[in-house]
Amino acid sequence: MLISMHPVGRCLAMAATCFAVVLVAGCSKPVQTPPAPEPADETALVTPADETALVTPAGEVTTTPVVAEAKSELPEGWAPLPSSAPTPDDNPSTAAKVELGKQLYFDPRLSVNGTVSCNSCHNVMEGGDDCRCVGMGILGRTGERNSPTVWNAAFMPSQFWDGRAETLEDQAGGPMVAAPEMGMASHDMVVERIQAIPGYVESFKEVFGEDAMNIKNATKAIAAFERTLITPDSAYDRYAKGELKAMNEQQVRGMLLFDEVGCASCHDAPLFGGEFYEFPSSAEEELVAKHHLDKDYGRELATGDESDRYLFKTPTLRNVTMTAPYLHNGSAATLEEAVKLMGTLQLGEDLSDEQVADLVAFLSALDGEFPEISMPRLPSTPGSSIVPMDTEDVSVSSDES
Repeated sequence: MLISMHPVGRCLAMAATCFAVVLVAGCSKPVQTPPAPEPADETALVTPADETALVTPAGEVTTTPVVAEAKSELPEGWAPLPSSAPTPDDNPSTAAKVELGKQLYFDPRLSVNGTVSCNSCHNVMEGGDDCRCVGMGILGRTGERNSPTVWNAAFMPSQFWDGRAETLEDQAGGPMVAAPEMGMASHDMVVERIQAIPGYVESFKEVFGEDAMNIKNATKAIAAFERTLITPDSAYDRYAKGELKAMNEQQVRGMLLFDEVGCASCHDAPLFGGEFYEFPSSAEEELVAKHHLDKDYGRELATGDESDRYLFKTPTLRNVTMTAPYLHNGSAATLEEAVKLMGTLQLGEDLSDEQVADLVAFLSALDGEFPEISMPRLPSTPGSSIVPMDTEDVSVSSDES
C-alpha cells in the first residue's frame, strides 16, 4: 500500500537523512588530541631579557621578573663601624657634659692669644682636619705633621701620629700647651683662662659639682664631645650589613683588591687604621727623598726607644676623600698619589692606573654619614678682655702633634 507523504514531510525526511550522513562521516575521521606535556623543571628559565617564562607541570606559562641572586664579596672578618663609641667608666657621658665639651672645643680663648681653637686644626664642619700639609697654630707657627682627623678618633687605640696619648682625655690637653698650636705656658694658665669666663664656672659646677674647675675635667668634657663625632652608615657599612647594592661594581673590585694586595694588613676593618707600622718599609731612595720621609723619626720621638724609629700610627681611611693632603707630613697631594705611593713603599706593588682607580673608588665607599653640628654660642666676658694684647714673647712649651 502506497502512502503518499505531504511535501513538507518529504523535505524533513531528506534533511534528516543528510544530517545523519554528515554526522557519520565526521565520526569516522580520527580525532586530533594535543600530546600530554612533558614534565617541566619549574626553575628552567626562558628569556626575554627582563622577564622569565616559567612553565609549570600543568602546561601553564607564567612570567616573573628576573632577579639575580646577589652574593656578598665581603672579606672574612670585616665588619661595619659601630654607631656609637665606647665610653670609659671614669667619664660617663651626659648631654650637659657634651655641650660643655663642644664649647671648649670651639673656643679660641683657650689659646694664648685667643686665635686658635681645637676646631682650627680639626674642623668638624669639614673632614675633621685643616686641609694643610702640616698644622698651623698661633702666630702662624707650623708643626711638622699633618693634622689627623678627629672624626672617629674615639675608636682609635691611641692618639697623635706617635701614639703618645692613650685616650681622648690625654690627647685633649696636649695642643693647649704645644708651641706651634695653642701656645699656653701651662695647664694652670688654661684653667685660669677658663675661670675668668663666668659662664664656664657655672657650667663646670653643673656638670662636675663644686670645686670642679681643673684641667682634668676640662679634657673630660672635650673628650665627651669628641666621642659623638662618629660617621657610620657609609656605603661600605651598609654593604657589610647585607645591603649588597650599597657599593657599585668598581667599589667592590677595589675592596677585594684592598684585601688581596695587603692594604688591609695595616688598615683593617672596621676603622681601617689604628695600629703602629714602620713607614716607609722599603728603601725606595728617590721616593723617600721626594716626600722627605726620612726626616721624622715617628714614635721614637715619643718613647726615646730607637727600635720605634719610623713607626707611625696607621691613620683611619674613613672619610679619607675629605682629608687631603696625605701622609704624616702631608707630602702626597691627592688620594691617587697616596695610593700609588703606598703600593710602592709599603707593599712592593707597582699598581696600575686601573688598580689605583678601583682602590680609590673603594675608599670613597668609606665616607660615612655625618651628624648635624652647629656652632655653639660661647659664654662671654662682658666689658673686659681676658686675652693679653701682646703675646709675641709668651713662653710656651715645645710639644707638637
